[in-house]
Amino acid sequence: MDFQTLDRNGSRAVIARQGAELTALRLGGRDLLWDAGPLWPRQAPLLFPVVGALTGDTLRHRGAAYPMPKHGFARDRAFAWQGHSGTDCALALRDDDHTRAAYPFPFALTVRYALEPAALRMDLALHNPGPEPLPASLGLHPAFRWPLAPGGPKAAHRLVFEADEPGPLRRIDAGGLLTPTLHPTPILGRELPLQEGLFAEDALLFLELHSRRVRFEAPGAPSLVLAWEGFPHLGVWTKPDPGPAFLCLEPWEGHASPAGWDGEFSNKPGGFLVAPGATRQWSLTISIAD
Repeated sequence: MDFQTLDRNGSRAVIARQGAELTALRLGGRDLLWDAGPLWPRQAPLLFPVVGALTGDTLRHRGAAYPMPKHGFARDRAFAWQGHSGTDCALALRDDDHTRAAYPFPFALTVRYALEPAALRMDLALHNPGPEPLPASLGLHPAFRWPLAPGGPKAAHRLVFEADEPGPLRRIDAGGLLTPTLHPTPILGRELPLQEGLFAEDALLFLELHSRRVRFEAPGAPSLVLAWEGFPHLGVWTKPDPGPAFLCLEPWEGHASPAGWDGEFSNKPGGFLVAPGATRQWSLTISIAD
Protein backbone atom coordinates (compact mmCIF):
# COMPACT_ATOMS: atom_id res chain seq x y z
CA MET A 1 0.00 0.00 0.00
CA ASP A 2 1.49 3.32 -1.08
CA PHE A 3 -0.63 5.63 1.14
CA GLN A 4 -2.47 5.51 4.46
CA THR A 5 -5.28 7.90 5.38
CA LEU A 6 -5.97 8.94 8.96
CA ASP A 7 -9.42 10.33 9.85
CA ARG A 8 -10.74 11.70 13.12
CA ASN A 9 -13.73 13.99 13.72
CA GLY A 10 -13.37 15.79 10.41
CA SER A 11 -9.58 15.99 10.55
CA ARG A 12 -7.61 14.09 7.93
CA ALA A 13 -3.99 13.26 7.16
CA VAL A 14 -2.52 11.26 4.29
CA ILE A 15 0.92 9.65 4.64
CA ALA A 16 2.95 8.19 1.80
CA ARG A 17 5.12 5.09 2.07
CA GLN A 18 7.69 6.90 -0.09
CA GLY A 19 9.79 8.90 2.35
CA ALA A 20 7.20 8.49 5.15
CA GLU A 21 6.00 11.86 3.83
CA LEU A 22 2.89 13.72 4.95
CA THR A 23 1.06 14.55 1.70
CA ALA A 24 -2.23 16.06 2.95
CA LEU A 25 -3.41 17.58 6.21
CA ARG A 26 -6.85 18.99 7.03
CA LEU A 27 -7.47 20.48 10.47
CA GLY A 28 -10.23 22.82 11.60
CA GLY A 29 -11.92 22.56 8.22
CA ARG A 30 -8.84 23.85 6.38
CA ASP A 31 -6.34 22.16 4.08
CA LEU A 32 -2.96 23.23 5.42
CA LEU A 33 -0.32 21.63 3.19
CA TRP A 34 0.92 22.97 -0.11
CA ASP A 35 -0.37 20.86 -2.99
CA ALA A 36 3.08 20.44 -4.61
CA GLY A 37 3.82 21.76 -8.07
CA PRO A 38 6.51 22.15 -10.72
CA LEU A 39 8.41 24.87 -8.83
CA TRP A 40 8.82 22.52 -5.83
CA PRO A 41 7.25 19.06 -6.16
CA ARG A 42 7.53 18.02 -2.52
CA GLN A 43 5.24 18.68 0.46
CA ALA A 44 6.84 17.57 3.74
CA PRO A 45 10.03 15.58 3.09
CA LEU A 46 11.99 13.92 5.88
CA LEU A 47 15.67 14.94 5.97
CA PHE A 48 18.03 12.10 6.96
CA PRO A 49 20.89 11.27 7.48
CA VAL A 50 21.95 14.83 6.60
CA VAL A 51 20.23 18.21 6.71
CA GLY A 52 21.35 20.49 3.92
CA ALA A 53 24.39 19.80 1.80
CA LEU A 54 27.76 18.23 2.51
CA THR A 55 30.83 19.66 0.81
CA GLY A 56 30.94 18.15 -2.67
CA ASP A 57 27.84 16.08 -1.80
CA THR A 58 30.30 13.65 -0.22
CA LEU A 59 30.24 11.94 3.17
CA ARG A 60 33.74 11.14 4.45
CA HIS A 61 34.28 8.33 6.95
CA ARG A 62 37.60 6.74 7.90
CA GLY A 63 39.30 7.87 4.72
CA ALA A 64 36.56 6.65 2.37
CA ALA A 65 34.21 8.88 0.35
CA TYR A 66 30.49 8.16 -0.08
CA PRO A 67 28.05 10.06 -2.35
CA MET A 68 25.39 11.82 -0.29
CA PRO A 69 22.72 14.07 -1.88
CA LYS A 70 21.49 17.25 -0.26
CA HIS A 71 19.09 16.45 2.61
CA GLY A 72 19.98 12.76 2.45
CA PHE A 73 18.22 9.75 1.00
CA ALA A 74 15.30 9.04 3.37
CA ARG A 75 12.88 11.27 1.44
CA ASP A 76 13.37 9.09 -1.66
CA ARG A 77 13.22 5.67 0.02
CA ALA A 78 10.21 3.42 0.51
CA PHE A 79 9.58 2.87 4.21
CA ALA A 80 7.94 -0.28 5.60
CA TRP A 81 4.52 0.01 7.21
CA GLN A 82 4.59 -0.94 10.90
CA GLY A 83 0.89 -0.54 11.66
CA HIS A 84 -2.27 1.46 10.95
CA SER A 85 -5.34 1.95 13.17
CA GLY A 86 -7.33 4.60 11.31
CA THR A 87 -6.09 7.45 13.51
CA ASP A 88 -2.39 6.58 13.58
CA CYS A 89 0.24 4.77 11.57
CA ALA A 90 3.93 3.97 11.81
CA LEU A 91 6.67 3.40 9.24
CA ALA A 92 10.28 2.30 9.48
CA LEU A 93 13.45 2.53 7.40
CA ARG A 94 16.46 0.33 8.10
CA ASP A 95 19.90 0.12 6.56
CA ASP A 96 20.41 -2.12 3.56
CA ASP A 97 22.92 -2.49 0.73
CA HIS A 98 21.55 0.65 -0.95
CA THR A 99 21.82 2.90 2.12
CA ARG A 100 25.24 1.54 3.13
CA ALA A 101 26.62 2.59 -0.26
CA ALA A 102 26.04 6.21 0.82
CA TYR A 103 25.93 5.94 4.61
CA PRO A 104 28.07 3.09 6.00
CA PHE A 105 26.23 2.68 9.30
CA PRO A 106 23.52 0.38 10.68
CA PHE A 107 20.38 2.28 11.76
CA ALA A 108 16.64 1.95 12.32
CA LEU A 109 14.50 5.07 11.79
CA THR A 110 10.85 4.93 12.87
CA VAL A 111 8.20 7.57 12.11
CA ARG A 112 4.77 7.53 13.76
CA TYR A 113 1.83 9.81 12.92
CA ALA A 114 -1.12 10.20 15.30
CA LEU A 115 -4.20 12.27 14.48
CA GLU A 116 -5.37 13.88 17.73
CA PRO A 117 -8.40 16.15 18.20
CA ALA A 118 -7.56 19.22 16.06
CA ALA A 119 -3.86 18.27 15.81
CA LEU A 120 -1.41 15.93 14.13
CA ARG A 121 1.53 14.60 16.12
CA MET A 122 4.63 13.16 14.51
CA ASP A 123 7.10 11.12 16.59
CA LEU A 124 10.49 10.05 15.27
CA ALA A 125 13.01 7.64 16.76
CA LEU A 126 16.50 6.79 15.52
CA HIS A 127 17.98 3.60 16.96
CA ASN A 128 21.61 2.56 16.69
CA PRO A 129 21.81 -1.26 16.49
CA GLY A 130 25.53 -1.16 15.74
CA PRO A 131 28.63 -1.46 17.94
CA GLU A 132 29.91 2.08 17.30
CA PRO A 133 28.44 5.59 17.67
CA LEU A 134 26.00 6.51 14.88
CA PRO A 135 26.58 10.00 13.39
CA ALA A 136 23.59 11.71 11.79
CA SER A 137 21.44 14.77 11.32
CA LEU A 138 17.65 14.77 11.04
CA GLY A 139 15.11 17.38 10.07
CA LEU A 140 11.54 18.06 8.95
CA HIS A 141 10.53 20.17 5.94
CA PRO A 142 6.73 20.71 5.86
CA ALA A 143 5.38 23.25 3.36
CA PHE A 144 2.24 25.10 4.45
CA ARG A 145 -0.13 27.16 2.35
CA TRP A 146 0.76 30.83 2.19
CA PRO A 147 -1.58 32.69 2.38
CA LEU A 148 -3.37 30.68 5.06
CA ALA A 149 -6.79 31.84 3.82
CA PRO A 150 -7.40 31.78 0.05
CA GLY A 151 -7.07 35.21 -1.49
CA GLY A 152 -5.49 36.80 1.59
CA PRO A 153 -2.43 39.02 1.19
CA LYS A 154 0.83 37.15 1.79
CA ALA A 155 2.43 40.27 3.28
CA ALA A 156 -0.12 40.30 6.14
CA HIS A 157 1.34 37.10 7.60
CA ARG A 158 3.86 36.78 10.41
CA LEU A 159 5.56 34.21 12.59
CA VAL A 160 5.24 34.63 16.36
CA PHE A 161 7.82 32.77 18.46
CA GLU A 162 7.29 31.65 22.04
CA ALA A 163 10.47 33.39 23.25
CA ASP A 164 12.55 36.41 22.31
CA GLU A 165 14.97 35.48 19.53
CA PRO A 166 17.93 37.89 19.54
CA GLY A 167 20.33 35.36 18.02
CA PRO A 168 21.88 35.94 14.60
CA LEU A 169 20.53 34.77 11.27
CA ARG A 170 22.64 32.35 9.22
CA ARG A 171 22.63 31.84 5.47
CA ILE A 172 23.92 29.36 2.91
CA ASP A 173 26.06 30.09 -0.13
CA ALA A 174 25.37 29.25 -3.79
CA GLY A 175 26.65 25.73 -3.20
CA GLY A 176 24.31 25.15 -0.27
CA LEU A 177 27.01 25.39 2.43
CA LEU A 178 26.74 27.39 5.65
CA THR A 179 28.48 30.76 5.42
CA PRO A 180 30.48 32.10 8.40
CA THR A 181 28.74 35.50 8.35
CA LEU A 182 26.39 36.29 11.23
CA HIS A 183 23.47 38.45 10.06
CA PRO A 184 21.21 40.52 12.33
CA THR A 185 18.01 38.65 13.03
CA PRO A 186 14.91 39.84 11.16
CA ILE A 187 12.81 38.76 14.17
CA LEU A 188 11.55 41.80 16.07
CA GLY A 189 11.38 40.56 19.66
CA ARG A 190 9.18 37.54 19.05
CA GLU A 191 7.67 38.49 15.69
CA LEU A 192 8.88 37.93 12.15
CA PRO A 193 6.87 39.86 9.52
CA LEU A 194 6.82 37.74 6.37
CA GLN A 195 7.80 39.27 3.07
CA GLU A 196 8.85 37.29 0.02
CA GLY A 197 11.98 39.43 -0.23
CA LEU A 198 13.29 37.76 2.92
CA PHE A 199 14.09 34.69 0.83
CA ALA A 200 16.03 36.34 -1.99
CA GLU A 201 19.19 34.74 -0.51
CA ASP A 202 17.54 31.38 0.16
CA ALA A 203 16.47 30.06 3.58
CA LEU A 204 16.54 31.82 6.92
CA LEU A 205 18.52 29.64 9.35
CA PHE A 206 18.07 30.10 13.10
CA LEU A 207 20.76 27.98 14.74
CA GLU A 208 20.68 29.62 18.19
CA LEU A 209 16.96 29.22 18.73
CA HIS A 210 15.29 29.58 22.14
CA SER A 211 11.74 28.78 21.04
CA ARG A 212 10.26 25.33 20.60
CA ARG A 213 6.93 26.68 19.39
CA VAL A 214 5.95 29.09 16.62
CA ARG A 215 2.64 30.46 15.35
CA PHE A 216 2.03 31.24 11.66
CA GLU A 217 -0.79 33.77 11.48
CA ALA A 218 -2.60 36.51 9.61
CA PRO A 219 -5.63 38.69 10.37
CA GLY A 220 -8.90 36.94 9.60
CA ALA A 221 -7.42 33.43 9.40
CA PRO A 222 -6.96 30.69 12.00
CA SER A 223 -3.39 30.42 13.21
CA LEU A 224 -1.21 27.43 12.41
CA VAL A 225 0.84 26.34 15.43
CA LEU A 226 3.95 24.17 15.36
CA ALA A 227 5.42 22.79 18.59
CA TRP A 228 8.43 20.48 18.63
CA GLU A 229 10.76 18.60 20.94
CA GLY A 230 14.36 17.58 20.34
CA PHE A 231 15.07 19.95 17.44
CA PRO A 232 17.39 22.87 18.36
CA HIS A 233 17.39 24.56 14.93
CA LEU A 234 14.78 26.05 12.60
CA GLY A 235 14.83 26.80 8.90
CA VAL A 236 12.24 29.04 7.22
CA TRP A 237 12.08 28.93 3.43
CA THR A 238 10.15 29.45 0.25
CA LYS A 239 11.14 29.94 -3.36
CA PRO A 240 12.28 33.53 -3.99
CA ASP A 241 9.91 36.21 -5.25
CA PRO A 242 7.75 35.66 -7.20
CA GLY A 243 7.47 32.50 -5.17
CA PRO A 244 4.79 29.82 -5.08
CA ALA A 245 2.11 29.83 -2.41
CA PHE A 246 3.91 27.97 0.37
CA LEU A 247 6.06 28.58 3.43
CA CYS A 248 8.29 25.86 4.87
CA LEU A 249 8.75 25.78 8.65
CA GLU A 250 11.53 23.30 9.31
CA PRO A 251 12.63 22.03 12.75
CA TRP A 252 16.08 20.44 12.45
CA GLU A 253 18.85 18.87 14.43
CA GLY A 254 21.72 19.53 12.08
CA HIS A 255 22.54 21.86 9.21
CA ALA A 256 24.66 22.11 6.08
CA SER A 257 28.42 21.76 6.26
CA PRO A 258 30.19 25.05 6.98
CA ALA A 259 31.88 26.45 3.88
CA GLY A 260 35.46 25.20 3.84
CA TRP A 261 34.75 22.18 6.08
CA ASP A 262 35.23 18.74 4.52
CA GLY A 263 36.13 16.45 7.40
CA GLU A 264 35.16 13.17 9.02
CA PHE A 265 31.36 12.91 9.14
CA SER A 266 31.38 11.86 12.80
CA ASN A 267 32.87 15.27 13.62
CA LYS A 268 30.58 17.35 11.42
CA PRO A 269 29.43 20.61 13.07
CA GLY A 270 25.73 20.55 13.92
CA GLY A 271 25.39 16.77 13.82
CA PHE A 272 24.87 14.34 16.68
CA LEU A 273 25.96 10.86 17.75
CA VAL A 274 23.70 8.03 18.92
CA ALA A 275 25.50 5.66 21.28
CA PRO A 276 25.56 1.93 20.49
CA GLY A 277 22.24 0.37 21.47
CA ALA A 278 20.67 3.78 22.20
CA THR A 279 17.68 5.55 20.66
CA ARG A 280 17.23 9.29 20.05
CA GLN A 281 13.74 10.80 19.78
CA TRP A 282 12.03 13.92 18.39
CA SER A 283 8.45 15.11 17.91
CA LEU A 284 6.40 17.70 16.06
CA THR A 285 2.77 18.67 16.70
CA ILE A 286 0.81 20.69 14.13
CA SER A 287 -2.43 22.31 15.29
CA ILE A 288 -4.88 25.11 14.51
CA ALA A 289 -5.72 27.93 16.93
CA ASP A 290 -8.50 30.48 16.49
